[in-house]
Amino acid sequence: MRKAVVVLPTFNEKESIKDLIENIFRQQKSLPNWTLEVLVVDSQSPDGTGKIVKLLQKTYKEKLHLLETEKEGLGKAYTRGFTYAMENLKPYVLFEMDADLSHDPKEIPNFLKSVEKGADFVVGSRYIKGGSIPANWGFHRKLFSMMGNLIVKLGFMKPQVQDWTSGYRAIKVWLINSSLEKVKKYTGYVFQIALLDQALKKNAHVVEIPIQFIDRRYGKSKIIFGEYIFQIFWYIFRHSSFIKYVIVGIIGFIIDFGLSFLLIEKVHLAVWLATIISAESAIISNFYWNNSWSFAHKKLEGEWLTYLSQFLKFNLVSVGAIAIQAIGIQIFVNILGKKFWYLYKALIIIFIVIPYSYILYNKVIWKDK
Repeated sequence: MRKAVVVLPTFNEKESIKDLIENIFRQQKSLPNWTLEVLVVDSQSPDGTGKIVKLLQKTYKEKLHLLETEKEGLGKAYTRGFTYAMENLKPYVLFEMDADLSHDPKEIPNFLKSVEKGADFVVGSRYIKGGSIPANWGFHRKLFSMMGNLIVKLGFMKPQVQDWTSGYRAIKVWLINSSLEKVKKYTGYVFQIALLDQALKKNAHVVEIPIQFIDRRYGKSKIIFGEYIFQIFWYIFRHSSFIKYVIVGIIGFIIDFGLSFLLIEKVHLAVWLATIISAESAIISNFYWNNSWSFAHKKLEGEWLTYLSQFLKFNLVSVGAIAIQAIGIQIFVNILGKKFWYLYKALIIIFIVIPYSYILYNKVIWKDK
């Protein structure tokens, strides 16, 4: 019999907490292979949320737990709740769920079915077929939610995940245990993004199931949208391999462009030869910085001979990029003239070489470990 613990961070949720807890425990009859427990992490709610939980403990006894903490934000609440659960309750799966009745407990069996089929991380998604957000949400709320997820998908180049900020999740404990140290400093929705980002970097099996998100009936939303968007951008900038790759590519572009200008305009080498020399110089720079920075989480390691062999493989993969540049720029020069060679080069690099290289480098050089 495996145990699943639902962690509920609360602050002033007295109107909803009783109904939610009762509805969660009603799911036990549909879970013959699981023991269901609830851990409420209450941030000293002045409205008496904690008192209601204590009264309910008389009914649910050892199945309902209360952890009272300082008010430090969502991320800290989950960090404390996960840590307490792993140390004292020994679950196989930990759930994240909002305490305001936005998440339907009836979906819990569906989450656990996905876990039984091999999922490590199950996301209740509002943005896949069968999922939904409230029709009565204001335009700005819908815009922030959808834009936030779009920014993350593009920033991480992970379009296969549709809902990065959902707060309804089931996660295997091994994944929480191995990720918590890296995500515990984040709060709000950035905590959710960071935890899912870590899961993907650890090659966890991530599955999305559809949920109908219900707007809270009581209290007020605690989201500060301006701060939320800024924090998302900052997290992506610091942790996205793709963003780092683009920055490295810009450095390589400067090296490539500068050498091309010098060799073509000052040394008067043939355009195709100058292109090969400048491109190879940029490739050397790109290899070093991508290995030590962009893809540091799957950095190439080993003796210098191993490193050298990977560098040669990197160059082999990059031959395609050099060929694309050399052939493409020469075609443009032959058709449109030499005067705007730098424009042709820029267009080829931005729209063809960068996407081509990023995909192949991930598939061939910095493969997932």
